[in-house]
Amino acid sequence: MAPILAVAACVLWAALAVFQIALALGAPWGAFAWGGQHEGVLPGRLRVGSAVSVLLYAVFALVTLDRAGLTDVLPAAVVAPAAWVLVAYLALGVVMNAISRSRAERMTMTPTILVLLVCTLVVALGPARA
Repeated sequence: MAPILAVAACVLWAALAVFQIALALGAPWGAFAWGGQHEGVLPGRLRVGSAVSVLLYAVFALVTLDRAGLTDVLPAAVVAPAAWVLVAYLALGVVMNAISRSRAERMTMTPTILVLLVCTLVVALGPARA
């Protein structure tokens, strides 16, 4: 089950990366990100933040794939703790999105991050990579 959920998580990370790239390039979807304080195009600093997010998502996907045993890129001693840090980060993300002032962000990002959390939690609970 963990490999399937790892792939599902990576599909979501990729979708979020496309979303963040669009925001970084000026898509007027600010209501769905960064607390929803900017309904249109994000200001420059948040556009940079969106671009950086894409790099973080790639690392998150790699941690998830490594923990599920689908890749072997990261040191084994790093993978399990990194997976649990990711679980904690996603749990915080669920809370932060759920309390967002932006209805758009609450309605889209909260369930998205919740699904990522469940997928990552199952992967983190799986057996250690050999």
